This record gives sequence, C-alpha cells and structure tokens, in this order.
Amino acid sequence: MDLEANKTLITRFAEAINTSNWDALDELVSQDFQRHCQATPDAEVKSLQEFKDLQQGFIVGFPDQRVTMDLILAEGDHVATYGAYQATHTGPMGNIPATGKAVDVKMMTIFRVEEGKIAEIWVEWDNMAMLGQLGLLPPPAP
Repeated sequence: MDLEANKTLITRFAEAINTSNWDALDELVSQDFQRHCQATPDAEVKSLQEFKDLQQGFIVGFPDQRVTMDLILAEGDHVATYGAYQATHTGPMGNIPATGKAVDVKMMTIFRVEEGKIAEIWVEWDNMAMLGQLGLLPPPAP
C-alpha cells in the first residue's frame, strides 16, 4: 500500500471538487463509489455518476465552494482529512433561497482507496454551524 500515493489521490480529488472538474473524477473515483454522510441523509450516493450529480447540485447553491485540508493522515487503504468547507450561498439550497452569506465550517472525511481509486467516503461537518452562519436558525433565547 503506497500511503503517499493515496494522500496524493485525495489531494487531486479535492482539486477536482474545487475547480468543478467533474471529468477528472473519472480517473480518481471508482464507478461503484459510495458516499456516507449524516449531515445529508437523503443524498444517497452509490455510483460515480450519482456523486457527480450531487456535486453539481451543491454548486447551484454554493458556486464558489472550496474544500481545504489542514491535515491528511493515511493508514492501510484509508485516508483521513480534517479541513474546512468555505462557500457563499448565492443560489437555492433545496427549498431554501439564497441568503448571500458566506460559510466556513470544519469538516472531516475518511476515504477508502481500492486499486488506486477512491471507492468510498465518509464525510461529516457541523450542519448546525453551517445553518447558523447562513442565518437560518432562530437566535438563542435571552
């Protein structure tokens, strides 16, 4: 297992997401890719195409989205990252109209690499922090 190659794969994946280069994902992600995320439980992803569709939906609401990685750790066939998701809410997010507000939320991911491609991802972020930054939560009681 080449841990440095796995870390480079994840860095290239983040670059593809940040530049909306969906075609680059073809060489980075397996066809039967799976995504797991508690923050978006209705967004079931069980293929590369479903992942591309999900990402294209995200940029409707957050066209300037950017993922940064402050920490990348690799062990065996897994790579873990800790970083942030930054974007401006300038389009609809589901049934929520654009707020025009920026978000900067910490996120953690675990990737599973198989045969040189990303086969699976677990991604988590603080949805309450994100909704609060967007002004979509009621203010705390006095």
